[in-house]
Amino acid sequence: MSGVRHLTVGPDEADQRLDRFLRRHFPHLQQGRIEKMCRKGELRVDGARAKASTHVEPGQVVRVPPIPAEGQERDEAPKRRITDAQAEMIRDCVIYKDQHLIALNKPPGLATQGGTGQDVHLAMLADALTFEREEPPRLVHRLDRDTSGVILLARTGRAAAALAKAFQSRETEKIYWAAVAGAPKPRRATIRYGLVKMGGAGAEKMRCIHPDAVKETEGAKRAVTDYTVIDQMAQRAAWVALRPVTGRTHQLRAHMAEIGNPIVGDGKYAGNSTTNEGDGWGAQLGGAVSRKLHLHARSLEFDHPLERGRLVLTAPLPEHMARTWAMFGWREADAPEDPFSEDEA
Repeated sequence: MSGVRHLTVGPDEADQRLDRFLRRHFPHLQQGRIEKMCRKGELRVDGARAKASTHVEPGQVVRVPPIPAEGQERDEAPKRRITDAQAEMIRDCVIYKDQHLIALNKPPGLATQGGTGQDVHLAMLADALTFEREEPPRLVHRLDRDTSGVILLARTGRAAAALAKAFQSRETEKIYWAAVAGAPKPRRATIRYGLVKMGGAGAEKMRCIHPDAVKETEGAKRAVTDYTVIDQMAQRAAWVALRPVTGRTHQLRAHMAEIGNPIVGDGKYAGNSTTNEGDGWGAQLGGAVSRKLHLHARSLEFDHPLERGRLVLTAPLPEHMARTWAMFGWREADAPEDPFSEDEA
């Protein structure tokens, strides 16, 4: 086992995730060990604690604790190999590909990254998306495990850096489709509740905070969501388009629950509303409607990171949502091209 190392990030390693940077230097290092070293504070970038997803820049120094040589690992499971069926499945999800990026229609139930109980995830399956390249593409943003739809992977470091900047500066236009319980009123509005983690750091569930109380609430962050109703099934359910102006964890789910119209199939946030006064339908509609989450990243519009032109990528609904749409008589073809345009108001 080697001692502590200090690795300087080179010019050709710009804007790589820390875990990928480490695996370039230590190919046998498993993801579980990397995340464990991060949790324990053993991995540091310029002296500061870091996450596996932290992006490193040229000139930064990464402190690496002693690492067992290849074949000496005792507490890490062997790297899971992608099966032929898994490789075929993820390749079938490709909806766009060029020399710089790949876009997928992520299926519901597939986590984007590994974690507790996540043996199969998109970051792992990316090894099946190399095509003519040697290196697998890298994730540049995330979707919740149970959310389906458009997700981007960069095939080069330059593309990854450009796309990361575009997402951080809100230069991308994201529209989600959802089926919600009840019929939101008004039919078009902006939700401005702030969000704070319930249970403190590391917690996953978010709690809504009145906009006026965000600055005074420790850990709370401003959050803004536009929504518009595209169609509805009487007062039982509605098809809504959602546009996240900010990008907070579980923002769309928490916001819709807070106004009394939780997303269908959302067991985490249903019943958490403080505004429906018991009049909500709950997150399960019953009958033949699937109990899976009905939230789908329908489209993503952005400037191509390295070529001229604007890309608009659209993903068809997953099977369980398509069945619900058919049951309620909602047709994808009837949706406005831009549900948030003034003409549709």
